[in-house]
Amino acid sequence: MDQFKPTPANSCPLTPLVFLDRAATVFGDSPSLVFNSTCFTWSETHARCVRLASSIVSLGIQRSQVVIVLAPNVPAMYELQFAVPMAGAVINNINTRLDARSIAVILCHAESKLVFVCAQFSHVLLQAICMLPHDLPRPILVIIDAGDYVLPSPPDLNEFYCTHEDMVERGDPRFEWIRPKNEWEPMTLNYTSGTTSSPKGVVHSHRSIFIITVDSLIDWSVPKQPVYLWTLPMFHSNGWSFTWGMAAVGGTNICLRRFDASLIHAAIPKHGVTHMCGAPVVLNMLCNDPTAKKLENPVHFLTGGAPPPAAVLLRTEALGFVVSHGFGMTEVAGVVVSCAWKRKWNVLPALERARLKARQGVRTIGMTEVNVVNPKSGIIVEPDGLTQGEIVLRGGCLMLGYLKDPQGTAECMKKDGWLYTGDVGVMHPDGYLEIKDRSKDVIISGGENVSSVEVESVLYLNPVVNEAAVVARPDEFWGETPCAFVSLKDAAGMIEKAKEKEIMEFCRDRLPHYMVPKTVVFMGELPKNATGKIQKFSLRDIAKSLGTSPSSRL
Repeated sequence: MDQFKPTPANSCPLTPLVFLDRAATVFGDSPSLVFNSTCFTWSETHARCVRLASSIVSLGIQRSQVVIVLAPNVPAMYELQFAVPMAGAVINNINTRLDARSIAVILCHAESKLVFVCAQFSHVLLQAICMLPHDLPRPILVIIDAGDYVLPSPPDLNEFYCTHEDMVERGDPRFEWIRPKNEWEPMTLNYTSGTTSSPKGVVHSHRSIFIITVDSLIDWSVPKQPVYLWTLPMFHSNGWSFTWGMAAVGGTNICLRRFDASLIHAAIPKHGVTHMCGAPVVLNMLCNDPTAKKLENPVHFLTGGAPPPAAVLLRTEALGFVVSHGFGMTEVAGVVVSCAWKRKWNVLPALERARLKARQGVRTIGMTEVNVVNPKSGIIVEPDGLTQGEIVLRGGCLMLGYLKDPQGTAECMKKDGWLYTGDVGVMHPDGYLEIKDRSKDVIISGGENVSSVEVESVLYLNPVVNEAAVVARPDEFWGETPCAFVSLKDAAGMIEKAKEKEIMEFCRDRLPHYMVPKTVVFMGELPKNATGKIQKFSLRDIAKSLGTSPSSRL
């Protein structure tokens, strides 16, 4: 068999960009993008992306150079997920909640020559441009006008080369988009949340994005031509790769500029939405919204980013959402572990079903291996559901590495062939993985490890609690103690009635004493990033400022 060698016919580089070509042929007359009164078909979206890619190349953008996009979930944002890599460039979507300083750091680090920005965020981008070093060439700026946002003060258009729509109109409709020379060529750049002066820019290849896109569609059982509502920001790991996935299945992308629970509840029946994605906090907001009603037809909701509390799952599924739970990270471009559901679990009590669904589950078919190891020895821990270790991954959708950070890449992707996630978890006897915490979120109190996730799950069982997050509070005696931050449901006078002691006693009835919060802080709303994740680093700063609790030595 040694005579067989790869040939140009059987070794074409994998890339998800081919999904758009196929969509234009198979689903050409079907709707691709819907935003307010705007509606494009897949043939129109294909043509617009080809023209846009042509215009990007005409500006002198070279293969593998970074093109930055700062925009919400509007049609232009979706088009750029295809057009930028079709121009041979690397797309970098920026978190829309970043301040000017953080954006300037990314502009310097990525050395971007071209930036697309929605008019809504043009002022903060221009502030960032002013912060750039004088010896760094100013990138070409293109403004996106989505037409539905009224700015308090319109941007100075003299600062911009042209508009996104100008780029589409000027492009060559016969342009042959630039295919990767090999599938390991970089395609996307995403900065991990919490960008600092030392950003971690995750680089993915055409190959890894192709694998995760197909893998996610199969694992979630996405049918042909679903109606997908964009509640997950596209800048968050390119929408967990469903930007390209919707082209593969000819889905209809319903775009929303911002997350608003009442708008979502109205959009679902209006557009016949079948699929959505988002963090568990999005589920919580949907089921607590006063406009929430029982859905006429089930809507499939894929959640990840944090283990969803069982109480939130129960409330959401009671509305008619079919919740699937998965685990992923920027370094793997999407969901790589999911709670594969077994039919025999359907007969279990509702609370037990929710508990099982809160587990992250098993590797998706595109992953080679997922396990839990002792981070010091690298030895796989016992699959007893109790022994904790660090979750490690191995598979074809792993990142190429961190941009300009070989040391960080080596620390994450160690010599023993694993990607170390930084997540603490256990492996159950049935082979299902469960995350216990992020390693940085584990609270060590008197030598005992306290899982903030476990404490939060109990807090969500309390009928007065709307949101909950638990972090470490420094303590001179115990080292650290759990500090709970909660927002309350403003119903039936709950906010006035709730007391710190009552919340603590509620937990004491359901948790070992060392896991019970020693401090409870009531807030109107917990701080979140644009993807809906609660910003625990902000809460840690507050907890540190509180000093030592008098009761912590009891």
